[in-house]
Amino acid sequence: MEPGAIQLEYVDAFGAAHRPPEETIRAIERARGWVAFAKASTGAAVAMRRPGPASSERSGRSVVVLRAGETPAIGPCELALEDGTSLTVDRALPGDLPLGYHRLHRRGEPSRLIVAPRACYLPASLREWGWAIQLYAARSRRSWGIGDLADLRWLARWAKQQGASMALVNPLASSTPILPQQPSPYFPSSRRFRNPLYLRVEELDGAREVAGIGALAAEARRLNRQRRIDRDIAFRLKLQAFERIWRRVRRRRDRSFETFEREQGTPLFEYAAFCALAERFGSGWHGWPAAYRRHDAPAVQRLAKDRDVSDRIRFHIWLQYQLDQQIARASREAPIVQDLPVGFDADGADAWAFQDVLADDMSIGAPPDQFNTRGQNWGLPPFVPNRLREAGYDPFIQTIRACLRHAGGLRIDHVMGLFRLFWIPRGMEPRDGAYVGNAADDLLAIVALESHRARAVIVGEDLGTVEEHARANLMARAVLSYRLLWFEKVPPAQFPEQSLAAVTTHDLPTIAGLWTGSDLKAQKQIGLAPNEQGTLEIRERVRTLTRASDRTPLETVIARVYDALGRAPSRILTATLDDAMAVEERPNMPATSGEWHPIETLKANALAARIARALTRPASSKRRV
Repeated sequence: MEPGAIQLEYVDAFGAAHRPPEETIRAIERARGWVAFAKASTGAAVAMRRPGPASSERSGRSVVVLRAGETPAIGPCELALEDGTSLTVDRALPGDLPLGYHRLHRRGEPSRLIVAPRACYLPASLREWGWAIQLYAARSRRSWGIGDLADLRWLARWAKQQGASMALVNPLASSTPILPQQPSPYFPSSRRFRNPLYLRVEELDGAREVAGIGALAAEARRLNRQRRIDRDIAFRLKLQAFERIWRRVRRRRDRSFETFEREQGTPLFEYAAFCALAERFGSGWHGWPAAYRRHDAPAVQRLAKDRDVSDRIRFHIWLQYQLDQQIARASREAPIVQDLPVGFDADGADAWAFQDVLADDMSIGAPPDQFNTRGQNWGLPPFVPNRLREAGYDPFIQTIRACLRHAGGLRIDHVMGLFRLFWIPRGMEPRDGAYVGNAADDLLAIVALESHRARAVIVGEDLGTVEEHARANLMARAVLSYRLLWFEKVPPAQFPEQSLAAVTTHDLPTIAGLWTGSDLKAQKQIGLAPNEQGTLEIRERVRTLTRASDRTPLETVIARVYDALGRAPSRILTATLDDAMAVEERPNMPATSGEWHPIETLKANALAARIARALTRPASSKRRV
């Protein structure tokens, strides 16, 4: 699909054709400010409605995206390269331009010039495996009721001792710092900044000098014994500790902190200002006093001169600095593969900062399928493609760069969202939504550039319906496919090489939950309508793959599943901590982590050691991310 095109017909998971209502089309056109017309696409014979020439011409002047070696004729222009070099071009751009973000001046019009590699970073001999970790649930005996970055550091060190080369984590993205806390890491306030809930309090600068931290820690550690992860109590206790420590250290000169604050610049200041304003006015910036509804409003900028508010802003900046330090320490134990959610909360910090490039009266989601017969509305606003381009893709660049900081890789949730997203107008049902195209070539070019700069592998979560042209495009860009044993009809030995292979995800049953049938029961108990036939089919595939019977011990079944996964030729293999502990509950069941198993018990866990042996590759085929 072309950027901004509306797909006027799509085929659902049941094979039925759907045409979105005209009301949907008009609402999307209003959201984008289009001059629109109809066009039938060749090949797929699918009707499109796309932006008219006026919008395309206007957006085309703002950014030029090239692959390395391309030499388009763009006429006389002046180039200001990222390294400070200036060039005068008569007609065609030179083919040896350095990779990076440059400035281009044509006919008095400034543009951003992005020169990107043709593919993402992917070492030719990469053959690795790692543990997939839902960090909030990976609690140690020293956790404050929720897994934290010190726990991640411990797990990364343990994983390396097991022969693993990486740790994969859920999104660490921030939530709005008020109660109640958002329970889903896939519904963040900001994808560019991190969640202070993941801080280990005792490792904050100055923590040892503050009285009363031990008492707060003792109260928080009592939460570890509960099945439920109570984010609200953990947040309340940690916030008290953060504030006490900040009062102790805020007047100290810390050159490292000052350098971080300066390098992160305006985006970090505005994020911290959002946090301070949310604490004052509550969640939902749309309902704040009008003077504070824009990130660039004079009233927001004046907050830096208000003594009380500016101190609170620096407090939130300091928390981000502490997060950066603790993530860096964890990544020194083993590369961390981070996770990029598909979007962000419409009432959160990113939506506040990026409101000019969002369709605020739209939400993205998914049409009906066999798992969700009414479709899904995720409550996340989409970027408007032409507005994002006019912004030089800066919001997207900021996001990818932030997620790759201290990372050895990045998993992009719902990678098809780079190609198209399913838009649902406010007040309408998911079944009435429509697909809208994104600038996939440009977005993938940015991902490739940032991946090379970070020397980080990119994984695209391409589960479900993925058009063949999109899959081919991702393969050509060296984006690893995401292959799940639960979904694949072929054995792991036949998985594609350019992939990350796993058994399951946080959204799906654990091996124990599937094999014992407890996952189906749990879904029914909380009022869901599970796909029983699909679950039984997966169970039968497991039975065939492992040659297991109902009398086979559960841990033997789990080990045999990973024996099979270990035969996959995939570049990266992953195992979950829940499978290593034979946990029956899936991680995303409401607010639970199952029975508490402190991560320290993994050292003596025979099943974890067995899984590690199954996934460890010969030394001759390994190369670190």
